[in-house]
This record gives sequence, C-alpha cells and structure tokens, in this order.
Amino acid sequence: MAEFEDEDLSGARFQRVTLADARLRDVNLYRAVMRGVELVDADISGDITGLRINGVEVAPLVEAELDRRDPERVKMRPTDPDGFRAAHDLLERLWGETVARARRLDPALLHESVDDEWSFIQTLRHLVFVTDSWVRRAILGEPAPWHPLALPWDTMPDYPGVPWDRAARPSLDEVLDLVRDRRAIVRTVLAELTEGQLATDTTPADGPGWPPSRSYPVRDCLLTLLNEEWQHRLYAERDLAVLETR
Repeated sequence: MAEFEDEDLSGARFQRVTLADARLRDVNLYRAVMRGVELVDADISGDITGLRINGVEVAPLVEAELDRRDPERVKMRPTDPDGFRAAHDLLERLWGETVARARRLDPALLHESVDDEWSFIQTLRHLVFVTDSWVRRAILGEPAPWHPLALPWDTMPDYPGVPWDRAARPSLDEVLDLVRDRRAIVRTVLAELTEGQLATDTTPADGPGWPPSRSYPVRDCLLTLLNEEWQHRLYAERDLAVLETR
C-alpha cells in the first residue's frame, strides 16, 4: 500500500490509476479535473465549493438537502445580532444533549478515536481553541489567549505560543469547565453586539498566532465559530453512536 504524506503533487497526471479503498485526509483538490471517473459508494465531506458533476454544480444541491434534513441548520447563517444570539443559544442546548449522551459512556471511551478522528474530549478541546482564536484573539484582541489544553487542527502550521498537545488526557469535567468559560465569553460578546459592530472589521492582535495578525470582518469571525460548533457536534454525535456499541 503506497502512502503519501506532506507531498506536493500539484499538476500531477493520473491515468489508468486505481484508487479503490483509498483514504484521503486534508487533501487540496482545488481546480482538479477528473474525466471518466467511476465514483461508486464514495464518502466525501469537507468544504465543497464550485464542484460540478456531469455539468451540474453540486454544492447548492447538497446545502439544500442538508437544510431539509435539519431545518435548524439555517439558523447557523444569521444576518443580524439577534440571529447570532439565537444561534448560540441553540448550540448550547444541542451540545448539552450531546454531553449528556457522552456521560452515559465509560469515561475511557471519551478518549478513544473512531476512524482516526478526534476523540470526544479532543473535539471539545478544539472548540476551546476556536473560541480562543476567533473571539478572544480576533475580536477581543488578546495576543495569546490559548489555554494549554486548547487543540488546533492537526495540520496547522507551527505558531510560537500556540499549544498543540494532542496526547493530553484531561477529564470530561475539566474540559467542560473550559468550554463553559469560553461560551460565557461568547455570550457576553453577543449580548453587546450591535448591527454597527457586526458590520465592522477587527483590530489586528499583536504578535504571532492563529488567526494571523490582520483585520477580519466581525461577522466572519462569528460565523466561523458557529460553523465549527455545529459541524463538530455532528461529528461527535456520529462517533458517539459507534462508541455506544463498544
């Protein structure tokens, strides 16, 4: 079995190549062109924008179907301060249900990976990182807000001062204390949010870190937070279903 890691195959050409049962993770397929492809029983997830299959743009169809399956999903695309507050309230309720489900498992299972994905504990640690990065650093301007247990995504470039301890094994309650603290910060930001503030850009934070030190639309920072919280809860629910069978 061939293995490719940290390889730049930009512009490569594949002809009469079999990729049956291949697993691709963190792969950049920008502007890839595929012809004569047999795509059967494949499972693709990620940022899918501008993909056309047999001349039909796929992303709008997928988005519409996901909204149909879960009508509350549309609330993750708010347009005004009240909408952002309502979205965050919804996420807190949904995550409360997910955490209650996780508590019914053996605590050791919450450190287990399903299909090489993050464990439940690691997922919560990543959400701490998201809030520290996009709210505390980007919006509030704190230069280095990251808790030592905050967990970036696996392929993040190395930034001085940003923690990256994938092997840590804190308890569920220890991580939930951090999550509750970060959500309280978000609630405070949203409680004070106005239409004018939502339309402004952030002031660059000092020093290296994530996100890089530049201005960002406040709206985009908050949408990033909502999207991360929404998507990672879906991943957590998916993996809890597997852990419940162990």
